[in-house]
Amino acid sequence: MTRPSSRNSHEPAAAPTRRPMRIGLVVVSVLVLAGVAMIRHYWPAEPVRAQMPQRTSGQGARPQESPSAPTTSQPPSRAAEPKMDIVARVNGETLSREDLARECLRHYGRDVLESVISKELIAMECASRGIQVTQADVNAEVDRLAKHFNFSVQQWYEMIEQERGIRPVQYTNDIIWPTIALRRLAADQLKVTDDELRREYETQYGPSVRARLIACSTRQKAEQLRGAALANPDDFGRLAKENSEDPTSAAELGFIPPICMHGGPKELEEAAFAMKDGEISPVIEIHDQFVVLKRESEVPGRNVPIDKVAPKLRHLIEERKIRQIADDVFTQLRDKAQVQNYLDDPKQRDTGIVAVLNGRKITARQLAEVCIERHGKESLEGMINRKMIEQACKKAKIEVTEDDMNQEIARAASVSVKPKPDGSPDVEAWIDLVTQQQNISYEVYKYDSVWPSVALRKLVDERIVVNDEDIERGFEANYGPRVRCLAIVFADLRQTKRVWELARDEYNRLAEARKKQIESNMVPREKADEVFVESFSDFFGNLAEQYSRDPGSKNLRGQVPPIRKFGGQPVLEREAFALQPGELSGIIQVDDMYVVLFCQGQTTPQNVELETVRDLIVEDLREKKLHQAMADYFQHLQDFSTIDNYLAGTTQSPQRDVENSRALPPMKQTSARR
Repeated sequence: MTRPSSRNSHEPAAAPTRRPMRIGLVVVSVLVLAGVAMIRHYWPAEPVRAQMPQRTSGQGARPQESPSAPTTSQPPSRAAEPKMDIVARVNGETLSREDLARECLRHYGRDVLESVISKELIAMECASRGIQVTQADVNAEVDRLAKHFNFSVQQWYEMIEQERGIRPVQYTNDIIWPTIALRRLAADQLKVTDDELRREYETQYGPSVRARLIACSTRQKAEQLRGAALANPDDFGRLAKENSEDPTSAAELGFIPPICMHGGPKELEEAAFAMKDGEISPVIEIHDQFVVLKRESEVPGRNVPIDKVAPKLRHLIEERKIRQIADDVFTQLRDKAQVQNYLDDPKQRDTGIVAVLNGRKITARQLAEVCIERHGKESLEGMINRKMIEQACKKAKIEVTEDDMNQEIARAASVSVKPKPDGSPDVEAWIDLVTQQQNISYEVYKYDSVWPSVALRKLVDERIVVNDEDIERGFEANYGPRVRCLAIVFADLRQTKRVWELARDEYNRLAEARKKQIESNMVPREKADEVFVESFSDFFGNLAEQYSRDPGSKNLRGQVPPIRKFGGQPVLEREAFALQPGELSGIIQVDDMYVVLFCQGQTTPQNVELETVRDLIVEDLREKKLHQAMADYFQHLQDFSTIDNYLAGTTQSPQRDVENSRALPPMKQTSARR
């Protein structure tokens, strides 16, 4: 018997996203994966971070130099700024800076402390060697990077802030300053030899080879494909497309970027340059893959004197070497440093000292301020969302107990991980899974995911009703027929029309050929229909592979899960069920996307009686209605709350056309998506 599909509110995503997530987002995510709240925000993959130098004059502006032109090994010190005691008000209740400091430390203290220690280590080493990195040095490096990528400095800062969530001064002090400092610490190891320069010249300006490639995980398969390619070399592209386990080159009929000298695996390079045009290589083992290469042609080298490009090549080599050398230098600094980390030691933490680095103390207040500066806005938004839920619970006289949370965790475990041998939920395994996947502590998981989930569940639980119509639709959705389709998903209507016309023209051409075959009795109707569907499916799959914006249908050449009734997309479902097998749809608008379908037929309904699965369906529908009601209720809380966020400088007032602006309006009964 097939159980109705239902994902638990704490079920993790297949690939967790390491970005900060607030309670508001958690509430929405309970529909699919709650339990992933407050995922740690990660800093860019730079070796160290630091405090901020000066304040900026505005978004995207260059951090201003200190009047006393900093010329020390330390980054320019942070300009003094007033610290507000109250950071937000939620329906008249205040949230203090102390509250925010505790919240930031709880979520980000470990990561930020590591970055502060790293920055201090670099600064100490620079001071001991007399190395100076000034604000002018930092500004020059930012100028260089911006010009390299064809941005103005302001555009570069704006892009960094938009794409990576890092403000300009954070970027200059936490990334640029340490990078320059490490380069200077490693400068004596950055010598470029004549041989390195020659090899780089050959890579950049020497001849290269255009080639196609088929990659396999086993030698046996590679040998089989090589044999097929030797029998018909012109078929190499098709073989690569259909069989290569390297999706990037497979999508390009096996073509890979030109193979340069000293630019990749030695085995591949030696084979490519030793072969003749059109020749197919033996199977080449590279690491854990087996590769067959077909040489297409040689690309002649460029006639550029090495002396003319030597400075550029030397810079490329240095940039490549600095990464490893800087890592080695930093590792050496960490190995010889004396670090005492007291952040997780309650006794030491009570003294206000969170770490001692080579005798220098780092206080909890210092660490908290850095945490607030880096993560204060997202942490405060999460606190505001939680406060709204707490206020709603207080008004409804609802209490979330420890037992409630433990039951919720056990419920999540029961549907997310394998049970224990005695059949009970494996809570420990679930907690290990969710905390490791999301890189959060058990405390954060419990406080930021489980608590709001339980609270909202209690707030809306009595409103959930599953009626007979719901049950009938749920039965139809889970056990009724489904439409098997190929699909292409678009974001642009103009492109949709153009691709649809391509599909329609090919569809009509193949349909006309089928008609002639049937009328002339060349092939039986069933065979003609089969060939038609197979031929157009292949053409449609090519279009999906090239144009679809949905990763699944793009990678699977249009294949999507069968479309069921009452699955939450009524427009798409109506159009799909109206199609006959072998019919091409028109353009279907679904929200802000556009879809084209090719119907391959319907599945056979499962032979299941409603009464035998009624309880499963009711359970499934209740969970879905509950999750939707939780999200709706939280949205009501947001819409009808008065919020002053002083850290972000924003104010929100409820709609004034509601008679009692702070009272939640009556909620309509929720309907579930099935």
